Amino acid sequence: MARNKHPEETVNRILDVAFRLFMEKGYEHTSIQNIIDNLGGLSKGAIYHHFKSKEDLLIAVTDRITAESNQMLARLRDDKELCGKDKLKTIFKSSIMRPVQNDLFTMALDFHSNPKFLFSLLHDTMEEAAPHYIQPIIEEGIADGSIQTKHPKQLAELVILVANVWMNPMIFDDSREDACCKCMIFDQMMKGFGLDIMDEEMLERIGELASIYQKNK
Repeated sequence: MARNKHPEETVNRILDVAFRLFMEKGYEHTSIQNIIDNLGGLSKGAIYHHFKSKEDLLIAVTDRITAESNQMLARLRDDKELCGKDKLKTIFKSSIMRPVQNDLFTMALDFHSNPKFLFSLLHDTMEEAAPHYIQPIIEEGIADGSIQTKHPKQLAELVILVANVWMNPMIFDDSREDACCKCMIFDQMMKGFGLDIMDEEMLERIGELASIYQKNK
């Protein structure tokens, strides 16, 4: 068998087709065979050479979607013009408002049926987002006086775990109303730490994302 001289092109081709079908049909309603049928002759073996499962495909698709967003979050984290408290609000608002969220919620992933992806989300939340984005901002806020806490690491983990997991409508199958109620509780919790993070635009956006998920699941 001839060796594939352009594996990166093959991977991108697979991801392009997978992303399109996940958007059109939803992740749960897209099979590996559907993807093969749209790859113009690429074999099932070629797919499994690069991706062990449909879950691995989804993780690769979402990693590609969010790569640019993570660069944006890093720029906000490193912004010298904002204090820690304002950075925290800006980074949360930018995360919620970015258009890529529409793509993720349109895929309508059932986390209960995909524990591997849930574990990936938890890992990224606790091992990447908390220490690399949120904790540095909280520590900066402590230094500039805009955030009051003696436990920046634990507060960073709490904030991002609640935001990424408990408030994620796809994990708990939340309706628009449920999602908005969680946002209000999150807002109250943050204000208890002296952090005014949420606003009406963000509340409406969370409800919109929940509606997108409910429509496409």
